Amino acid sequence: MVLSIIKLKSVSKFYYNKNSIASGFNKISLEFDMGEFVAITGESGSGKSTLLNVISGLDSYEEGEMYINGEETSHYTEEDYEIYRRKYIGNIFQNFNLVNSYSVYQNIELVLLFNGATKKEAKKRIDEIIKTVGLIKYKNRKVSKLSGGQRQRVAIARALAKDTPIIVADEPTGNLDVNSARSIMKLLHDISENKLVIIVTHNYEQIEPYVTRKIAMSDGKIIEDKKLKKTNSTEITDSNYKSISTFNKIRLGLRNAFNLPIKFFLLLFIYFFLTVAMFSEYSSIKKQNFDQDEAGYNYYFNDSSPERIILSKADKTVFTVEDFESIKQVNSIRNIYKDDIFLDTQFSIYKNDIYFYGNSKQISEISSVDVGRMPEGEKEAVLGVYKDDFSYNQSKDSILGQTFTIENSISAKTVDYPLIITGIKYLTRDSNYYTDEVNIYLQESFFDQARLDVNSAFSTMELTINNRVLSTKKNISFELKPNKRVKDGEALVFQDLSVYCKNFYCINSNMNLKITNIYYEETLNLKIKNYTTRENLKSLTGLTNYDAEAVTIFISEGDYKKLFDKPTYQISVFLDDTKKLDETINTLKSLGYKVFPLKKSLANDISEFIGVIRIIRNIVFIIATLALFFITYFIIKIILKSRNIYYSTIRILGATKRQAKALLNIELLFDANLAYILFLSLTFAVNCNLIKIDYIKEMIEYFKFYDYIILYLIISVMSILISNRYASKLFKNSVMRTYREEV
Repeated sequence: MVLSIIKLKSVSKFYYNKNSIASGFNKISLEFDMGEFVAITGESGSGKSTLLNVISGLDSYEEGEMYINGEETSHYTEEDYEIYRRKYIGNIFQNFNLVNSYSVYQNIELVLLFNGATKKEAKKRIDEIIKTVGLIKYKNRKVSKLSGGQRQRVAIARALAKDTPIIVADEPTGNLDVNSARSIMKLLHDISENKLVIIVTHNYEQIEPYVTRKIAMSDGKIIEDKKLKKTNSTEITDSNYKSISTFNKIRLGLRNAFNLPIKFFLLLFIYFFLTVAMFSEYSSIKKQNFDQDEAGYNYYFNDSSPERIILSKADKTVFTVEDFESIKQVNSIRNIYKDDIFLDTQFSIYKNDIYFYGNSKQISEISSVDVGRMPEGEKEAVLGVYKDDFSYNQSKDSILGQTFTIENSISAKTVDYPLIITGIKYLTRDSNYYTDEVNIYLQESFFDQARLDVNSAFSTMELTINNRVLSTKKNISFELKPNKRVKDGEALVFQDLSVYCKNFYCINSNMNLKITNIYYEETLNLKIKNYTTRENLKSLTGLTNYDAEAVTIFISEGDYKKLFDKPTYQISVFLDDTKKLDETINTLKSLGYKVFPLKKSLANDISEFIGVIRIIRNIVFIIATLALFFITYFIIKIILKSRNIYYSTIRILGATKRQAKALLNIELLFDANLAYILFLSLTFAVNCNLIKIDYIKEMIEYFKFYDYIILYLIISVMSILISNRYASKLFKNSVMRTYREEV
């Protein structure tokens, strides 16, 4: 016994509109067998098209039961109907429902790809079908350029390509002239062998020669069901279908991206705008955080410039010429301070009632002065001042060409180095920080001499007399100074040390000095030559102020240099731009140096408040991102409105919601990726000065490689969310309801 392929048992369809209910058809019972060529006729509004939509799975029903090949369908979900349409139904529409931007070939290929055919398999079958419907010379022509009859042939060819057991046609000749209509009906009849063909028409005479069964409807009910010809009912043969491959999804998604140029360029522009807007928001936060990180201080380091990086060697050895040469090769480094301890040593210069206090700088840091001239001699220097500084304005006419005394802040010693100011350099004041400190730009020879006192101040000295250790921290305090009148290997000590010598007599006793700091130890063996007293101080040393030298040990200049004139163990480098800090740190570490960036050690009195500001800033960024998302979604929704028919059509043809969403995702993600590539090209051109856009030039300086990845992920995720949100709105209803809303 051969079961009816479709059986309706008291099936009813209703439409709900606010507070009213309309009947599409009511209590219809019908059976359809394979091999039948059925015509359903009736006046407009009789329910024939609604019945056809229910039979073809485009619409659901509310009452009764419909059987498909003996299986109940009242429990069917939208996914079940998708499988049914793909497996059983080939549709032909009065309005053709073709993709006008596709060619004849592409329209037919569409259903084959959704049924899992490969590109090669589809090509062979499409060529055969196009010959069957007589359109071979129009194969590559867009269907929008075909006549009505030709378009209907394409629709029939598409139904043939599905090779389903059931073909349903809704007014297939309604828009055709008489000759075209006759030709189409003959074609449908010729291909209907061993299939069930159901045609809805209001013009029965056109198809009467081919009909095996006539069903007439009126007011949603069957008023006539008449078999006109005997047919041989056969068992149904399921169509062989698979799911569309990932490769073909990508093909169709990219085809959809390009096939409507206006839509493509609009979407590309919107995504480019979104990318630039997100870049602007993101980089703005990076810049503000960057600026905050540079605003701070460090109690230990006097020069806490964020551009400063302190370097030492892991093995605590000295820096060699080769080290300095390798560091110079790092492009982001603008200056190297070999005596970086002077960066944290402040100096005062004074003459009579003129006094300035500030930082020592290398003369190489400046190339010109605003007043006077650049130094030429070793003991010449430039004074860097703020033009609005009160002290400077009071004495500016008495500075140039004058000789000043210079004193360092660590040991409070006056350096025997008279300083002649030859030029004035005006400094730029930071609007967020006020200071009256000056910069003293000095020649390298000054640092060579001053290094001795500074190294002495940062060292611990241990004194031993006749093998008795006198710790400076426990027993005594003393100062160590060089003196020109003392010979190498000898020392002059103050008389109070005699209590540590045998019989209170130290002359010709052995004395040992041990110097210790974080980088080196040095030992000096000396012979005590004499005591200094108020009476003999001048004759022994040439000094007259005994009170100032009461606890001083004098040694020769050569021995003093042996203790403190050491090679460089620690240096500082300054960057030309702190935006390159992380990159420079990694480079220096790769060269084997220990790195301490001052920027990462800065403190701030309002650090907790800054943390709150950053949280607020991040919240604002999230809100701005959401606003951009919804604005972009709204605009893309308007642009994609023209594509709603396309997505409804492919679902009618057998595509699932998931497959349609995938195509939309691919299309929008491609546009987003292309916009991002254009954005990267723009930033590259700006960075290479091929295009001048100052704002972008400034902002890309705060972007690192990982920021571009993060920005790309944000744009991609937003694109997918926009696509999914749009798809959820578009596909929320049944296929036919969605289609009706869009037509």
